Amino acid sequence: MSKRILITGAASGIGRYVAEHLGKQGHEILLTDLDGERAQVEAEQLQQQGIRAQGLALNVADLASLGDFIARQPTIDVLINNAGVQYVERLDEYPLDKWQLLQDVLLNGPAMLTKAVLPAMREQNFGRIINIGSIHAQVASKYKSAYVSAKHGLIGLGKVLALETGDVDITVNTICPAYVKTPLVEAQIASQAKQHGITEQEVIDTIMLAPMPKKAFIGLDEIAHTVDFLMAGAARNITAQAIALDGGWTAQ
Repeated sequence: MSKRILITGAASGIGRYVAEHLGKQGHEILLTDLDGERAQVEAEQLQQQGIRAQGLALNVADLASLGDFIARQPTIDVLINNAGVQYVERLDEYPLDKWQLLQDVLLNGPAMLTKAVLPAMREQNFGRIINIGSIHAQVASKYKSAYVSAKHGLIGLGKVLALETGDVDITVNTICPAYVKTPLVEAQIASQAKQHGITEQEVIDTIMLAPMPKKAFIGLDEIAHTVDFLMAGAARNITAQAIALDGGWTAQ
């Protein structure tokens, strides 16, 4: 059955790929992004493929506006909290404004968007909240204190919401991929090279892929497949989970 799906950070990277993947299955897609014009352009490209898609501007860090934004939309069946931002710096040098931005985009925004969509999901007795976390929701790396803290928080948020929605067919789960070759990760490679004083290829080989027995970036198709799995009616009892797509990283 067709679902109405809202994806944040959908103008590029993981969000854009998942939007197209789900749209081709007949779902209606709301692509939202801080860059509203880009979101509209991407939605138009999907429309040319016969996909029902709409591009909308949404700043998930503007917490006070999120409730009004959701109130203007039809009922959302699936919320995919995907919007991301990164800033790499040791904690004693970490700018306060960057710290707050990461908390708002990665944790506070998803929490408030979820808060806004839950009443309608409860009323229709169906909903899927899928957070795109990170392997850094389960492990840590140097110079990523704000990111790691927020992503760990997503798992905790999912556990609490799973308890609060246990009486209805709503699930809340967090997908935790290791490194995916997206614009955000490309920027991290350059930033980490600067921090560690090594080349970008050395960042890939000795930092990003070194902990992974499979030594490979995670594919966008792997994330989309996991979203499919969690959306299914047969996944109704899979909730409060952190699903690692990590090539064996967390087995060590």
